[in-house]
Amino acid sequence: MNAAVETVLADYHERAEAEHKEMEARPREEIRRRIDEFLIYIGPTVGRFLHALVTEAEAKTIVEIGTSYGYSTVWLADAARETGGKVVSLDVHAGKQDYARKSLAKAGLADYAEFRLGDARQTLAALDGPFDFVLVDLWKDLYVPCFELCYPKLAPGAFVAADNMTYPEYARDDALAYRRHVRAKPGIESVLLPLGSGIELSRYQSGALS
Repeated sequence: MNAAVETVLADYHERAEAEHKEMEARPREEIRRRIDEFLIYIGPTVGRFLHALVTEAEAKTIVEIGTSYGYSTVWLADAARETGGKVVSLDVHAGKQDYARKSLAKAGLADYAEFRLGDARQTLAALDGPFDFVLVDLWKDLYVPCFELCYPKLAPGAFVAADNMTYPEYARDDALAYRRHVRAKPGIESVLLPLGSGIELSRYQSGALS
């Protein structure tokens, strides 16, 4: 990871710290109402983990379901630079993707990511597989339908990482439904990792769909 990437990540961390203080000072209902204004991110621990996972797996076709402001996109795109791959990042919010696009350019990673704007379910249906790595991090009630769209397009040995499995509390029912759904699929081995807000890491075994 070079200095340009580290600088961009530091900018994200500074923003996240400032916004965390603001969120703590305001009523919860106001925060829920304004949630799209805030940088809700995976954090450096999970970022480093996903970066290592992508590079060690030599994943080349990387799909990020939920760009948000592009924090995780930076980690994934930097890993893609090492593997010779590319991230395809999906989101329904144009403003967030614009922010992410500028951050990737500042980090020197613009060539390793492309952005698709629109409903993730429609975008996923239109994407060609196979996928080597998928990060699922959008509205929690969409985790299961998005996984269903990814599942037939997973490459042998592909990883699927789903964020927010233990936090926030209001999303736990959807998180549990996702974990049960994924673990019931043929050819999937899955484990809950106590990293960040909880990561369900799933791997597709070769030949399961044949």
